Amino acid sequence: MEFQDKMLKCVDCGADFVFTSGEQLFFHDKRFTNEPKRCRACKTKRVSILGAATVRHQGTPRTEIRAVCAQCGKETTLPFRPTQGRPVLCRDCFLQRRTAASA
Repeated sequence: MEFQDKMLKCVDCGADFVFTSGEQLFFHDKRFTNEPKRCRACKTKRVSILGAATVRHQGTPRTEIRAVCAQCGKETTLPFRPTQGRPVLCRDCFLQRRTAASA
């Protein structure tokens, strides 16, 4: 698929900016369906005001699942729901196994 540069209008400042063929290829590869709405300067200003993407995740409740370690039998909590059939390890046993595997 071949892309050509497009002229777009910024929704914030109204200035024309170029949506390059390389940017279009990137958007296509990432399966983004919308074209950019802001020029680079307005996008940079908006990101600095909003504090980047970290604002989105602040209200999300953290999941904690109680489980028993398959190696030592100690009760532990996990920040994810474990996959069936895979052993659950406490932090100490996990770190032990990881350092033994890297040695």
